[in-house]
Amino acid sequence: MSDPVNIPEIKALANKDNVITTGQAKQADPEEGTAVAVAIQGYEGSFHQVAAQHFFGKKTGVICCATFGDVVKKALNKKESDGGVMAIENSIAGSILPNYNLLQKSKLKVVGEIYLQIRQNLLVNPGIALEDIKEVHSHPMAIQQCLEYLDQYNWKLVETEDTALSAKHIHQHKSKHIAAIASTLAADLYNLNVLAPDIHTLTNNYTRFLILQHEDLAEVIENANKASVSFHTDHSRGSLAKVLTTIAEGQINLSKLQSSPIPGSDFRYSFHADMEFDSLHQFYQVIKDMKALTEDVKIYGVYRKGKHYT
Repeated sequence: MSDPVNIPEIKALANKDNVITTGQAKQADPEEGTAVAVAIQGYEGSFHQVAAQHFFGKKTGVICCATFGDVVKKALNKKESDGGVMAIENSIAGSILPNYNLLQKSKLKVVGEIYLQIRQNLLVNPGIALEDIKEVHSHPMAIQQCLEYLDQYNWKLVETEDTALSAKHIHQHKSKHIAAIASTLAADLYNLNVLAPDIHTLTNNYTRFLILQHEDLAEVIENANKASVSFHTDHSRGSLAKVLTTIAEGQINLSKLQSSPIPGSDFRYSFHADMEFDSLHQFYQVIKDMKALTEDVKIYGVYRKGKHYT
């Protein structure tokens, strides 16, 4: 059995005055949950909304934003939202680098994560059959993910800005010859039929979403087992290797390491690291050791490893 955790003491190990620390939002029962409103990129029915409902519950309201930058702004405003949901990486397309930069510049805290399988569906208005379709509308990425299925038909493929928005448009216009590729949530919201489910080519397609909240809303959790951290070294020979060795010797699993240019520097890079650990004491001890080897260390969030949803 591990020793009891003393949160103030282990934070002191990492010199908390110079490190951004955070906790974990309480994850709601997906079937219940309390009424909250969170900022998302995209429209109602998007996969961001699906992720929000998995974390905060089915009653979650969404504040739809045109860009991820707007998501950050809304999530920072405690009067307007309870936080935000932001995609950070995909198992096929890789990291969304601009979002790492947004996270680095903001004062938001990572309080959780969700891994969501991206399942694409062919949606039509009620009564529309396969032979009625002449066009298929969706986001370019969604179309690419479904080309093996779409190539079976002589349909015109039309790229749009959002999967859910495509579903909304065919509902609004009562389209008889246009289908959309989107989520089942979009089908439910816009009263559309799922004519063909799961039309994506690759089944192992997951997007990782970060749950972001203002630091005043984040709550410390003592059984956290993952953290998101940013650091940079003096870029001397072997400096990065020393940091990685320290992480390994501390029995920390480095599940992700992402480099990002430091704006205004001469090809110098900071590193975003996702770390998995068994105890908070173990984690903060490694952070203390890292501080002696780096020019800067910031902890963006300490939280529970996210669940995978299909």
